[in-house]
Amino acid sequence: MAASASCISLVVLVALATAASGQLSPTFYDTSCPRALATIKSGVMAAVSSDPRMGASLLRLHFHDCFVQGCDASVLLSGMEQNAIPNAGSLRGFGVIDSIKTQIEAICNQTVSCADILTVAARDSVIALGGPSWTVPLGRRDSIDANEAEANSELPGFNSSRSELEAAFLRKGGLNTVDMVAPSGAHTIGQAQCSTFRARIYGGDTNISAAYAASLRANCPRQWAPVTAAWRTWTRRPPTRSTTPTTPTSCHRGGSCTRTRCCSTTTPLTTLSGTSLRTRQRSAAPSRPP
Repeated sequence: MAASASCISLVVLVALATAASGQLSPTFYDTSCPRALATIKSGVMAAVSSDPRMGASLLRLHFHDCFVQGCDASVLLSGMEQNAIPNAGSLRGFGVIDSIKTQIEAICNQTVSCADILTVAARDSVIALGGPSWTVPLGRRDSIDANEAEANSELPGFNSSRSELEAAFLRKGGLNTVDMVAPSGAHTIGQAQCSTFRARIYGGDTNISAAYAASLRANCPRQWAPVTAAWRTWTRRPPTRSTTPTTPTSCHRGGSCTRTRCCSTTTPLTTLSGTSLRTRQRSAAPSRPP
């Protein structure tokens, strides 16, 4: 999706405002656009109500933005990061963010950055799905460039090992294992392609419930099938605490994606999986410094 003109035009104004304040703040728009957060929330709630998958899609969109150059909305720029292997054909939610941005522009022209809209929308998506809330610092800058090469090299793969994941998070401003475990819980919601977990359900993996593996095999044949039959949507239960891997769907032998094994097979990470985002109020990766 092409970046809208208003997203790009915000860059200079928001950059100046952020430089002047020197810090991100939850009250950044309290005076300049007091209706911003309510507008984002209503847009997200409407989108998730219309398409329950959208909550997971917006959360993933935010994570894939933050892990490349920081939380700067670079993923919203047409081409580049959107064409990266981890993103092409699978990132969703651009239209929702664009719609929310249009609504905010109508009430606060050239005030709220697209990076902040995406960050708040991810938080509100978790709330819409029954998960926890957290305070979002505001005042991010929007990027005017994107980096496809970094998206290909930095975004974790579905089969990344624990050590690879820990190293990837450590590179992002010193994020630690707790920061890694929290977004891993996002794999308890949304939809995954069969190719990302077929080896687990047909390869004798003992870290997944046999009954759950059987239910996945009913949707995902051993051999490749057309894309219309190659997806599994997580509808086992209403999502709870969706952004921490504390539900049976993720850590307790019920998560499908390969990397969820990191929290079910090692004692330290199993312990950390009880940490809620209520006590970890950071984004998946830091935004660029002001």
